Amino acid sequence: MIPKRIAGLLAVVVVMLMFPATALCTEPMAVIKTPVDSVIAILNDPRYQAADTHAAQRDEIWTIVQPMFDFEEIAKRSVARNWSDFSDAEKTAFTDVFAQFLGNTYIDKIQGEYHNEQIVYLGQEFYADTYAEVKTKIIRETVEIPVNYRMLKGAGGQWKVYDIIVEGVSLVKNYRTQFATILSKDKPAQLIQRLNEKLAEQRKRLAENGKNQN
Repeated sequence: MIPKRIAGLLAVVVVMLMFPATALCTEPMAVIKTPVDSVIAILNDPRYQAADTHAAQRDEIWTIVQPMFDFEEIAKRSVARNWSDFSDAEKTAFTDVFAQFLGNTYIDKIQGEYHNEQIVYLGQEFYADTYAEVKTKIIRETVEIPVNYRMLKGAGGQWKVYDIIVEGVSLVKNYRTQFATILSKDKPAQLIQRLNEKLAEQRKRLAENGKNQN
């Protein structure tokens, strides 16, 4: 399991990325940096400070989240070699439920754990024409946390995030370990069923807390 402190930091950085950059942002750094300012503004917006406005804040975030991440790539990498065992229908179903599960998990956490962190942009590296990594650090009071964003350039020329590395801990590898354990005993359909059950639990809890859910 991922350490609790790092899970909280992942919540912050994941949702900061859940905002699509404009079509003019062609550099990976710009794709990360441009939307972060918007995210912080929404998190600090006085309109969303009251508990009964969190659902509206959540909706605003989720409306924009999907174009930013390559959820299919995240899903594929999270099950690694087991991806070939999924039928086309199962790949679609798994990607969809996993995307919703991630969205609910991290949007919920960031609404409770964001505390005016500062982001410092260190640079970007290209490992190939279609692969890049943006390096940053989060300053939380007196602590500095390295955060790297791994990105893939799609067929349309847009850079999207497929993994986040916080203090050396990979979001994708964390889930890969969990899913590998399940898939060593169960079939893809059973993993999808488990995720759907988790998603249903999330939705029920969020509804009880007065928050909307994906």
